[in-house]
Amino acid sequence: MRINRHLMEKTRESMASVLPITAIVFLLSITIAPLDPGTLVLFLFGAILLVGGMGLFTLGVDMSMIPMGEGVGSTLSKSRHLIIPLTVYFLLGVLTTMAEPDLQVLSKQVPAINSTVLVVTVAVGVGLFLVAATMRIRRGVPLRRMLLVLYFAVFALAAAAPGNFIPVSFDSGGVTTGPITVPFIMSLGLGIASTRSDKNSASDSFGLISLCSIGPILCVLLLGIIYKPQEAASHLSVIPSIPTTAQAAQYFIQSFPTYLREVAMALLPVAGLFLVFQLLTRRFKRGQLIRIVTGLLYTYLGLVLFLCGVNVGFMPAGQLIGATIAGGIKWLLVPIGMLIGYYIVKAEPAVSVLTKQVEEISNGSISQRAMGLAMSIGVCVSVGLAMVRVLTGLNIFWLLIPGYAISLGLTFLVPSIFTGIAFDSGGVASGPMTATFLLPFAQGACHALGGNMMTDAFGIVAMVAMTPLVTIQVMGLSSIIHHKLARRRLRSRMELVEDMVLYFD
Repeated sequence: MRINRHLMEKTRESMASVLPITAIVFLLSITIAPLDPGTLVLFLFGAILLVGGMGLFTLGVDMSMIPMGEGVGSTLSKSRHLIIPLTVYFLLGVLTTMAEPDLQVLSKQVPAINSTVLVVTVAVGVGLFLVAATMRIRRGVPLRRMLLVLYFAVFALAAAAPGNFIPVSFDSGGVTTGPITVPFIMSLGLGIASTRSDKNSASDSFGLISLCSIGPILCVLLLGIIYKPQEAASHLSVIPSIPTTAQAAQYFIQSFPTYLREVAMALLPVAGLFLVFQLLTRRFKRGQLIRIVTGLLYTYLGLVLFLCGVNVGFMPAGQLIGATIAGGIKWLLVPIGMLIGYYIVKAEPAVSVLTKQVEEISNGSISQRAMGLAMSIGVCVSVGLAMVRVLTGLNIFWLLIPGYAISLGLTFLVPSIFTGIAFDSGGVASGPMTATFLLPFAQGACHALGGNMMTDAFGIVAMVAMTPLVTIQVMGLSSIIHHKLARRRLRSRMELVEDMVLYFD
């Protein structure tokens, strides 16, 4: 009964997240961006799958991925020999990333380099930087220091990489932190930090996602320098012709085996490593294991429904809407893109996982609502800027360099917990909804305008990953200013009361 109640609650939350973006696309389809009936039916079917999938996924994560990650992190961090935990962390990073659905979507849209080579390169980058991130927590190294050094290395390397491959490199960093990796890696950080008793342990538990996003950028930039893909060009996905609702349903049914297999391949490495961990440590009791296995089943079914919905239903709609708007009043791409960006981040499954953990760790001082608002504003701005790039061909460096300079500068002004949360939020915001709706939206618009998709359309994931770094740290800065002003007002009132007491005495 308790699980059913929780599932209903999660389903209501997912419905509240998915309905706004569904309503926006439906209104666009009957006004300025008409869709053919088949594509619209696919989109609506996909929205239904998203609601059910997100509900099952978030419930499954609470039951399985979070306790698994915390258990593995806290146990391995107590090991006297570093080689064992570091090897496990590297394998977790590589294996989960290789099967990350977002990365598979991106790799198939980049003809410059073989998709397998690209996926392996990104996975190795995540594995190496997951090791570095866990060592940072163990040693208590300030996150700000690592971010400054690593982003300097990123932009220095980007200066030597082929210009048409730079947006793809930054996009690779965004898509790696998707619904498979985020819950487990975040809870892993909580488990590792729990073994420390100092005052900074809570804030240091954040930052794993942000560092794991930097590794792929560096590795893919190196790959671009080696391959020199100067003549590479992207292409649009083929949109299926669906004349009837029955054929739309059949199309989804035919697509299910693909996602059943993909999600199984994504979860099996995590489940396999957890099984080995459990056999060696016996950390979890029988009742806990039953709950974790049940949660993994919910996670699996939820991701299958979610990914089938976004890939089959949302991708064609995003591509057609982008192309149609660009073919009419093209500057409408900016406000419409901003509106879509504001609401689409709410439908990212990993966002709810992050915001919930932030609220719990901060004891409610950083609420889910405030986090969600800051992320929505950030993604709204980022999609608007990405549409400006599509329209003008603006070099992505003109946006990324100032954006990261501002976000890194803010790290000197806000508490370290806000820095960790902000940089983690950037990786979480750029999930499957971005890869399967916003990227096709930008590609469709870019193709209709006759632009270069490798330089103008790609990079939207990177933009979505960048702007929350600024908005969430600004939220932290405003919170500090608010508390200082409140303390000053309280001090003034106390002084006034003391003066009155002295006067009457």
